[in-house]
Amino acid sequence: MQLNEDEAGPYQAIPQPGASWQPEGYPATQPHEYERGGTAKLLTLFRPSTGHVRAKGVISATNAVLHPWLQEQLSAVLTEIEKQQPAETLPPEEERPLYARWETWLGHPPGRTLPPLRILLVLDNLAGHLSSDLVLWFFDHGVMPLYTPIGGSWLNMAESVQRILVRRALSGQYPQNAQEVIDWLEQTVAGWNQTPTPFVWNGKRRRRRERAYLRRLGGSAAALAHGTSIAS
Repeated sequence: MQLNEDEAGPYQAIPQPGASWQPEGYPATQPHEYERGGTAKLLTLFRPSTGHVRAKGVISATNAVLHPWLQEQLSAVLTEIEKQQPAETLPPEEERPLYARWETWLGHPPGRTLPPLRILLVLDNLAGHLSSDLVLWFFDHGVMPLYTPIGGSWLNMAESVQRILVRRALSGQYPQNAQEVIDWLEQTVAGWNQTPTPFVWNGKRRRRRERAYLRRLGGSAAALAHGTSIAS
């Protein structure tokens, strides 16, 4: 199973709605009575093949907050996997599919006995994700962490679903405090999970973007695709 993890935010509560345009060099100011509404973040664990999202709104995403939540969510997923396919029914490591072997991802046989590989976890390479305690917990529970390279966070599809969720929850809204931001984000996640959309590389979403790109270029549905000869 592949899962993607990311932390979205921070998102600012905006007690005073409205946008303003200021001359260059004269930024907008607030009256002395103005109080910031606080910020919130969204911890996200996303399964692209089904579109299902596990998420939690938080005030901060320190290791002390993120690690216990991530371990709790992964443990719940592992319990579901074990019910569907108990470990004792699995073939030996060398007989398992290529992508279900530790050696495929480590590049060498593991240095110690590990449980069957159950989850490929995609996350970015923040220092907190590289914590030795967390990484050892992953290995001890059959989770292989795969880190996106620097400048390649877009490879983590959790970011894609976060943009959708945050836009639905907060676009055009003016939450008064951080708790309101958290509530709206979590309610949006609950609504999404009622009819989740699977994410597939080069799937329907990309084809829709390509069609929209052709329409912008040609101005009509009769626009030619790239590389098509007009004489053909």
